[in-house]
Amino acid sequence: MRNVGVLLIVGLLIYSLIDIARSDDDERLGAPRVLWALLVLLVPLFGSVAWLAISRLRRSAADGGASSRGAGGRPVVRRRQGPVAPDDDPDFLRRLDQERRRREAGPSDGDSPQA
Repeated sequence: MRNVGVLLIVGLLIYSLIDIARSDDDERLGAPRVLWALLVLLVPLFGSVAWLAISRLRRSAADGGASSRGAGGRPVVRRRQGPVAPDDDPDFLRRLDQERRRREAGPSDGDSPQA
């Protein structure tokens, strides 16, 4: 059972080091990667937990708060604010309506075919 605890700590250490390597300056509170890596390596349990807590708080603040997280802590995918399909676009529908009215009104002088 003791080996399982050691494996969990080693796994947490490796995960934290990879996460530190991929992090932005904002997530690291401006501290260099080397400093965080040394903290995690010298004090594995405390350093890893501190890194994960601080980086997750910074990420959630940058993403707009914890409310932007869905089930399982995954970010909620935001839908586009604009129209999705042409028939949902009010400008497109307005242009279609104008063209339809123009066709119903009949051909104008410049549109009639000449024989």
